[in-house]
Amino acid sequence: MGNPLRFILSPGQASDYIHAQALIKDLLADYVLGDKGYDSTAFREAIAEQGAVAVIPPRTTSPQVSCDYVLYCERNLVERFFLKIKHFRRLATRYEQTPRAFLSMLSIVSAFIWAR
Repeated sequence: MGNPLRFILSPGQASDYIHAQALIKDLLADYVLGDKGYDSTAFREAIAEQGAVAVIPPRTTSPQVSCDYVLYCERNLVERFFLKIKHFRRLATRYEQTPRAFLSMLSIVSAFIWAR
């Protein structure tokens, strides 16, 4: 469905990859989809340890591994979620001054999206 399960806030200049393993920890999934930014041996191993299959296209500079590109197309659900939250002006323009307030508003908006 593309609805959120977990959030971790990070500084705007930090890579999302830093928190990727924490985001998937203990989540039951058959597949974990990610873009090329998540292509690393350590992350692929963390996914495999959870019994899931990594569906992450390899970077051109990485060892070439197979990727189910048909299944990878489902990753657009993540992009659709970000499109949905941008309809909420408080989040899109970052009105909240503190990380705690922003995460609270993000949780409220996410609950609203789940309820639809």
